[in-house]
Amino acid sequence: MSIPTQMAAVHLTGHGGIEKLEYRTDVPVPTPKPGEVLIQVAAAGINNTDINTRIGWYSKAVDKATDVGGAGGFDTVDDADASWSGAPLEFPRIQGADVCGRIVAVGEGVSVERIGERVLVRNMLRSYVDYRPYECWTFGSECDGGFAQFAVAPARETHAVNCDWSDAELASIPCAYSTAENMLHRVGLGAETVLISGASGGVGSAAVQLAKRRGAHVIALSSLAKADEVKALGADRVIDRNADLRSALGEASVDVVIDLVAGDQWPAFLDVLRRGGRYATAGAIAGPISEIDVRTLYLKDLTLFGCTFQEDVVFENLVRYIEAGEIRPIVAATYPLSDIAVAQEDFLSKKHTGKLVLMIPEVAS
Repeated sequence: MSIPTQMAAVHLTGHGGIEKLEYRTDVPVPTPKPGEVLIQVAAAGINNTDINTRIGWYSKAVDKATDVGGAGGFDTVDDADASWSGAPLEFPRIQGADVCGRIVAVGEGVSVERIGERVLVRNMLRSYVDYRPYECWTFGSECDGGFAQFAVAPARETHAVNCDWSDAELASIPCAYSTAENMLHRVGLGAETVLISGASGGVGSAAVQLAKRRGAHVIALSSLAKADEVKALGADRVIDRNADLRSALGEASVDVVIDLVAGDQWPAFLDVLRRGGRYATAGAIAGPISEIDVRTLYLKDLTLFGCTFQEDVVFENLVRYIEAGEIRPIVAATYPLSDIAVAQEDFLSKKHTGKLVLMIPEVAS
């Protein structure tokens, strides 16, 4: 194909509200450097990660839930620590942690035979930090991502995927499913009882499917209006997200908690864990500040996992699950890239089950 010099893309111009997202059609198409590939993006998912980055929620100056500033931003953001990595973000930035597309060009050292591959990009990139343990870049945060017609990515972290899924379905995988799989991998989930918070969202719905794949008995926290949809994903039981967990489940009743919510309910998660239980978190959308009774932690011999960094096997496993037909995401709705503001507003409303996905306009031939 003939690669244009300019493309449609969404620029994040600074930390703040949705007004900081600027749709443009005159953004230069990137050129792949040695070891990189150029991808014509077909679809890109909407994630909490992108919204949290936009609003500067990762800043220690913010102590509120994501949805408090999701549309309008926060007044107290410290730009110096407002990215998930703690390093200041560079603007303008093309966000988008999820990328599904096809390789259309390669940089030096990459086989031209890769051109034409349908691919997913691992959202937690290790190439740019020389594969050092517990270090990574997020696609669309420390480097430009997928809210554009073209994106560059490290060839070794761009995975060919062979399946009959739609572009929107594939674009639902990288951030949500790798986050969920990473938590399950870290806790070593097996045929046990697991409690999953935020079970109707992108990561939560992924965790339900992936936990069932591992043979777990899944208890899901969700609004009861979405109970049937969450059960269809594989949940054995759905409990109202605002329920008193101690009464609904009983203390010491679950082996593992997979939490994406935190907030005021957090202490109850430790109470319902059995002795020797494991808790993993990769989010705190209901609020990042919680109380802990340290006696509960040590008297019950609990293990707490904070999960951001992902070992290589996590994304490799996801590609294998896709190609084996062992998982399939739910796409709640799709939007054109130019409607990113509407898509993020709908995402923040939490009225959907599964993923919201941006469809990227094709390049005129």
